[in-house]
Amino acid sequence: MLKLSLVASLLALCVGSAYAGPQQEKMATCNKDAATQSLKGDARKSFMSSCLKAAPASAPMTQQDKMKQCNKDATGKKGDERKAFMSSCLKK
Repeated sequence: MLKLSLVASLLALCVGSAYAGPQQEKMATCNKDAATQSLKGDARKSFMSSCLKAAPASAPMTQQDKMKQCNKDATGKKGDERKAFMSSCLKK
């Protein structure tokens, strides 16, 4: 009985350490999305910040929430740069 308990404990430990938590999964997804969009420098920083702060995938943002977040992230951008940023941000 003790051996069975020990084996179960070791198995649980191995499975638990192999599982990447939700934060690691979110980071991987955000990195992938940033790479897909070929973002660099400040645009990448801004994207990663908004992506990591965003609600989990299981609770999708409403269009209004998305617009608020994109507007917040676009602070300081003007003209064509802002237009391009808002377009890519709202398409996510």
